[in-house]
Amino acid sequence: MTTIEIKTKYSDQELIEFKELIENKIENAQKELEFLKRAYMNDSNNGTEDTSPTFKAYEEGSTTLSKEANAQLALRQEKFIRDLKNALVRIENKTYGICRATGKLISRERLLLVPHATLSIEAKKRKK
Repeated sequence: MTTIEIKTKYSDQELIEFKELIENKIENAQKELEFLKRAYMNDSNNGTEDTSPTFKAYEEGSTTLSKEANAQLALRQEKFIRDLKNALVRIENKTYGICRATGKLISRERLLLVPHATLSIEAKKRKK
């Protein structure tokens, strides 16, 4: 009779690979965050002062909506970066990739797509 060994954690080499992936994602996410912050903090004038008052009102409304949308995107990006940094902490603690609901290993495929995941697909489906 053969026993099938079930993997309960990722190897140090695998954790290093995940760490590199996450660090790259953090770097890219921080660049995007800076871009978004510049976009919603931009107070540059688009030269509407010499146009009709009605057009100016539309322009200001549109600018306000764009700034609000960019601010929301920036908040989501900050949360994404925080989640990625938390994943790095789990790598250091060697608890990375372990589902917080089932205690089972999250699939490598899932972690490559969503490296900050803390739930396996199984647990995620049960949660819905």
